[in-house]
Amino acid sequence: MSFEWLKRYMPRGLYGRAALILVLPVVMLQLLVSIVFIQRHFEGVTEQMARAVVQEIRLLQTTPDALERARMAEALDYTLTPVPMAQLPDVSERRWFDFSGIVVIRELTMRVPQIQAVSLPNDREALVYLAMADGPMEVQFDRSRVSASNPHQLLVNMIVFGALMTIIAFVYLRNQLRPITRLAKAAEAFGRGRHIAYKPSGAIEVRAAGNAFLDMRQRLERQMEQRTLMLSGVSHDLRTPLTRLKLGLSMSDDPGAEDMSRDVTEMERMLDEFLDFARGDAQQAEPESVDPEALVRAIVSDAQRAGKQVDLETIEGAGDVMLRPLAIRRCIENLIGNATRYGTRAQVSLFVTDRALRIRVEDDGPGIAPAEREAAMRPFVRLDVARNQDRGSGVGLGLAIASDIARAHGGMLRLAESQTLGGLAADLVIAR
Repeated sequence: MSFEWLKRYMPRGLYGRAALILVLPVVMLQLLVSIVFIQRHFEGVTEQMARAVVQEIRLLQTTPDALERARMAEALDYTLTPVPMAQLPDVSERRWFDFSGIVVIRELTMRVPQIQAVSLPNDREALVYLAMADGPMEVQFDRSRVSASNPHQLLVNMIVFGALMTIIAFVYLRNQLRPITRLAKAAEAFGRGRHIAYKPSGAIEVRAAGNAFLDMRQRLERQMEQRTLMLSGVSHDLRTPLTRLKLGLSMSDDPGAEDMSRDVTEMERMLDEFLDFARGDAQQAEPESVDPEALVRAIVSDAQRAGKQVDLETIEGAGDVMLRPLAIRRCIENLIGNATRYGTRAQVSLFVTDRALRIRVEDDGPGIAPAEREAAMRPFVRLDVARNQDRGSGVGLGLAIASDIARAHGGMLRLAESQTLGGLAADLVIAR
């Protein structure tokens, strides 16, 4: 049997699920105890008390002398009132929530056949309409003689003490869940490129998970630092001989010196891309509140001044978003650079919703086959078939840098086919 439909109604947060696990058994146990207690205790007590009243009513019924019957009723604390036949009720009456009244009516009418109806209008009095030798009679007596007094006290006590125990348990449970939420926040922040202080605490299992997270974070940070140092060293060591080559070629009269100088310049640009990919300086900055529309307009304007065929096509929604503006600028510039390198024009669109920010860059180039889109976002991958490399040079880092920046913001880079230009559509999606 599948319970998939039930998941839609379950709380999604840790606190909500913990509260459900805590409260649901308590409520179910209280309901079960209440039902059993009412059936076993209140019903049994009501039956015994009703049988005592039955004996007294029978004694009054079998007393023929009206004067003697009146004295006996007064001694038993009953009130006898003659009732005309026309005013006798047809059926017994009780309030809909008076469950003990069901037992009272059943016991009285079953054990005294002469009782024509029983009326239980409130918690203070009970009325029995009894056929006697000298005519119908209304017998009035205190309701407490046939029902247990204050039956609601059980429910009140159960609710009060159940709520008190639930609050105490929830306070304790919250202290146990707090280390888990702190670990989740630290992991989420690290996934978005931020480093927040975290110290493992809580139960042994939570401490073990926290220590494992700290070890993983330290290893990743050490690897990124080593990668940065390595590529920085390589870049630094290569710049000096490249500079000497460039200077020597500029002073040479060789006809091929100009072509060789362009090759040296291209090598310098490739070294800069390696260093940008390894370093990611803008990604390490703290996020700040940024107006994405103003940022995108500025990037498109800069690209247009650089001679690129870029248009700002669509803007939907508004509102500031927590971003690293330098990193986002680098990401969009890389996407625009790829779009204009492999196509003739590019379109940029901005969509801001309550839940996410989406920046789309489309081109009219050859696009990328669906099977190769994941590989295209890996470092140093060049798709010669899908993207004509004769249209421009590169080392396969443009999409990789953009993808890293998206992940540093807790988002993602998605590649698809452009529905308007027919080329590649790159979506930068960041949760707000």
